[in-house]
Amino acid sequence: MTPETALPTPRLPLVTEPRNPGMPLDLGWVRMVQANTSAIKRRTKTLPGRRSLKKDNQVAWLLRAITCIDLTTLSGDDTASRVHRLCAKARQPVRAELLAALGVGPVTVGAVCVYHDMITPAVDALQGTDIPIAAVSTGFPAGLSPLHLRIAEIKESIRVGASEIDIVISRRHVLEGNWQVLYDEMNAFRTACGAAHVKAILATGELGTLRNVARASLICMMAGADFIKTSTGKEHVNATLPVSLVMLRAIRDYFDRTGYRVGYKPAGGISKAKDALLYLSLLNDELGKCWLQSNLFRFGASSLLGDIERQLEYHVTGAYSAEYRHAIG
Repeated sequence: MTPETALPTPRLPLVTEPRNPGMPLDLGWVRMVQANTSAIKRRTKTLPGRRSLKKDNQVAWLLRAITCIDLTTLSGDDTASRVHRLCAKARQPVRAELLAALGVGPVTVGAVCVYHDMITPAVDALQGTDIPIAAVSTGFPAGLSPLHLRIAEIKESIRVGASEIDIVISRRHVLEGNWQVLYDEMNAFRTACGAAHVKAILATGELGTLRNVARASLICMMAGADFIKTSTGKEHVNATLPVSLVMLRAIRDYFDRTGYRVGYKPAGGISKAKDALLYLSLLNDELGKCWLQSNLFRFGASSLLGDIERQLEYHVTGAYSAEYRHAIG
């Protein structure tokens, strides 16, 4: 990565994008979609050796990564106190003295992501900020509850304060090739979300093939998804670079065909700063700088932020600090 492609500030003014309205299901387009698995794996395998960010350039990209994190807690033992601590970290993800030493202004994360029951504590803790609250919905993580209950869950989450909804698709529709049913389901979710943005979680580790990933990505965008997301974080295999390449190229094809930009969110297993840089580099290569902002790109992560802050401290002090100094909450 050359200095000319470095990101000079952690958060640029967001470019206003028209929201993806969706389009009628085009099964001809869907059935034409293929995925060359060996070529995809070769492309992503060489990425670490071809993209190297050092010193100030690396810092700029890591600061940008922070602004694109959906800071997440999705545990069975979540409490209001834990969510309050998470939101405090979302408001100030990097210690003030580190930001001052780096010469940059305030930084916040892209959103806070929680279960439905934790929306109200998040709303309370984020008052006075513009940090969105994302809620996982539709029977997360399996997505196997009755459709009318999944739709009701979306509406209830929006009623109590969520402005983004992360829904999960029914994987069986992909595995059985029921594209019309998947389209209708996703379209119903988009309708239920209203003005709230919807991220479609594909659970790519359970879709069987990269071709299925590509086709499911396209179907969800046709049905009006604002983002497509790799994983719930609960599958055996979550975000990977090959899956990301497939989904990014589906986004590019959709933009080329319709003129609408759809966002991308890798989630699950991204816990190191060096991994975040790889995903940002791949995104920049495939879609360009306009996607490198929080309205079109998010990381679904929790521990990632701690490692990024640790790398920033190393840049300032020349020494690695203990991980416990960068707790999430």
